[in-house]
Amino acid sequence: MKKIMFVGQTGSGKTSLTQALNGQAIAYLKTQAVKFSGCVVDTPGEFAENRMYYSALLVSANKADIIGFIQDGTRKKSIFPPKFAAMFNKPVIGIITKNDADQIEPARAEKFLKMAGVETIFSTSAVSQQGIDQLLSLLQD
Repeated sequence: MKKIMFVGQTGSGKTSLTQALNGQAIAYLKTQAVKFSGCVVDTPGEFAENRMYYSALLVSANKADIIGFIQDGTRKKSIFPPKFAAMFNKPVIGIITKNDADQIEPARAEKFLKMAGVETIFSTSAVSQQGIDQLLSLLQD
């Protein structure tokens, strides 16, 4: 099975998505350091929020086959700079989280991810399990 590294803002749903992919109960946990859990490399939000930690993302990406940019579908802003995906020498996919939330705007989230250089985008919900099977299928190929 391929490994995926999640990159995204604090509170965007990286850890909840990790728990869903691993078949665990969803429980909010603040990721303080890079965490390896099954097929996921879960990174702290601060790594993407602060440029001085970009090198930590690059080092952590060495352990992954695919990079997943996590965009909370309810957020009105993105932390990903334009063409951010070009920084990685691996395939980068986009993952919109919280697609079952009332205030989700998937078109806006998709626009943010495309500006960051992502072409393939998945829409997910860790709570309702939407999109989880599609991600697992990608990782099993």
